[in-house]
Amino acid sequence: MGSAASQGADLVVNISGLKSADGYLGCALFAENLAERFPLDVSKATMQRAPARAGTMRCEFVGLPAGRYAVSASHDVNGNGKPDRNLVGLPTEPWAVSNNARPSLRAPRFAEAALQLTADEVKQIELRLAD
Repeated sequence: MGSAASQGADLVVNISGLKSADGYLGCALFAENLAERFPLDVSKATMQRAPARAGTMRCEFVGLPAGRYAVSASHDVNGNGKPDRNLVGLPTEPWAVSNNARPSLRAPRFAEAALQLTADEVKQIELRLAD
């Protein structure tokens, strides 16, 4: 009925491609006001971290205000709490972003990974981890 009872939107992120149970899976949710930080600077993002399981895992973000968001996920295989990179800055651990955007030789931009949530919506998205 009225928007006063609104609980916000829920975003369910199904992440496939975990090759092992080593380390942790991290999910970061970036609201549009954090677009310039996406996907690498997770210091202000809403974070979830769980012990990895081979196969598929899920992150859920509940009660979100309507708006544009993007999600990044990474498999911290060695459990050191940070995304490992090679000498030129490319990730060396499996990662994915919403819309499965994977530009070559640069990080995905917020606009490439953005999705819209409306009030009281429950949206499910699929991310595929890759090296």
